[in-house]
Amino acid sequence: MCSHRRRIAGILSVIVLIIASISLYSRHLTTIALTEELHALREEKPLNIIDLDSAINFGARTGIETRTSWNAPIMWESMFDGSLYDQMHKEANTAVALTVFAVGRYLEAYLNKFLTSAEEHFMVGLKVTFFVFTDSPEKVPEISFAPQRNLKVVKVEKYNRWQDISMMRMKTISEIIDTVLKHNFTYVFCFDVDQIFTARFGSEALGESVALLHAHYYKLPKYRFTYDRNPKSKACMTEGDYYYHAAIFGGTCEKVKALADYCYLNIMEDKMNDVEALWHDESHLNKYFWLNKPTKLLSPEYCWDRSLPNNDILIERLIWAPKDYEKLRTR
Repeated sequence: MCSHRRRIAGILSVIVLIIASISLYSRHLTTIALTEELHALREEKPLNIIDLDSAINFGARTGIETRTSWNAPIMWESMFDGSLYDQMHKEANTAVALTVFAVGRYLEAYLNKFLTSAEEHFMVGLKVTFFVFTDSPEKVPEISFAPQRNLKVVKVEKYNRWQDISMMRMKTISEIIDTVLKHNFTYVFCFDVDQIFTARFGSEALGESVALLHAHYYKLPKYRFTYDRNPKSKACMTEGDYYYHAAIFGGTCEKVKALADYCYLNIMEDKMNDVEALWHDESHLNKYFWLNKPTKLLSPEYCWDRSLPNNDILIERLIWAPKDYEKLRTR
């Protein structure tokens, strides 16, 4: 009898994973104002990625790590010439998509400040489209954008639990890359909405596969990293390189889709086994980057928590917005 039940459970797990995989390619997104403009853009293929990392001055900063063991740069202020990156990306006609989720109370609390500060500091001078995923499109604020910079609003389902909202964004990111972004954009960056741009967040951050060092962990020994240690979870890690923050990740459309697909499928398998990773999609993201090393790391200057001592931080490019989780999060 036990063997029979295990066999049935195994079959059900396979069926659910197959359904999850099919749904990734269902290409069903509800958009606001159907996008003839985006369909027209499909004829333009993204240009080759720009690699200026050989010009980085790795010795410009002392006392902090500026390069990984696999020779990926860790971007800190003073290590690069931002104008050189900007010039090359403008000449290459680089187009960047930024995705952000503003669901439930997060929209009214954070979205306006996120978008206005992003317009001021994010990839200034490049073609940028801000994709806002929300359950309340009518509440998205009207923002004035510079030429070749615009906003697209995509309606998404609101889940009952904030944990599910956080985890299921990976499915949505994968779908929009497959249906729209890969045809129109060279790079895609994915952000949490409860953040504020305060200084240049420029083209030096672009790369094939980009991860962010978590501000709270970048100076801690590895044994204090909060990886998921539950062997029942697909996110379980017994070792790793760094602790990455899921508030920002990016890269080429191909690489970001691979990350999103990996996280979504493993989240779904965990759900089938009645398991939830310790830090939800962030735990799965850390596992992905352990197995698939990022080609560029962003220092905590690119996402800083002002409650921390900032001895290493020469410039705060993005900061954590004040959090009030008791009011903002659904249970």
